[in-house]
Amino acid sequence: MSLSVYFAGELFNAKHLAGNAGLAAAVQRRSNSQFLCVLPQTMESREEGAHFIRDEDLEHLLCSDIAIFNFDGSEIDSGTVVEFMVAKFADIPALLLRTDFRRGGDQGHDPWNLMLSFYPRTKTCCLDGMALYKTALGQSLDPVAAADWMLDQIAEQVVKELEELTQLKPILPSALNNSIHDWLVQFPGFRSPESITRIRQTLARKSA
Repeated sequence: MSLSVYFAGELFNAKHLAGNAGLAAAVQRRSNSQFLCVLPQTMESREEGAHFIRDEDLEHLLCSDIAIFNFDGSEIDSGTVVEFMVAKFADIPALLLRTDFRRGGDQGHDPWNLMLSFYPRTKTCCLDGMALYKTALGQSLDPVAAADWMLDQIAEQVVKELEELTQLKPILPSALNNSIHDWLVQFPGFRSPESITRIRQTLARKSA
């Protein structure tokens, strides 16, 4: 059975878009389509406005089985942080992925702010993208082939982490399912009743 994986991260420029798409494809290939990445960048309708985009992203996140959060950069993208916290409210298994070799944060455990660490049903995967790329160049690959090899190596590790996440049991008590689901469709202020219905139905299915 295939699982949907929400892929959260920056999508503001060509590098973000190409990198997200390339890694999503590599994850699907490496997992033999066990994990199918949901890319927000393929769904955004900019002409619909900011509120519509936010609602659509949150709906796809809440309806996904697992989520990957790209934690690259000297500062973690604020939208990605919000999506991560919504995922934790919903008890969605989460993988925090960082391929940025720069260190940061205020702790020794993870290279980001401590408030983003230590959550249940969450795994971290910190890789050195530059080191992987240099290794590929050392194999006499051209820059494009080196980038593809790097993405494939990252995807291999990501798939391993996702497989482990699927084995982690939910922490949300079944007795609280209905009340938590009610809150999840209320607190964001979704404008579409259809979205609320779809989210409720998916959350109920996942709980079952």
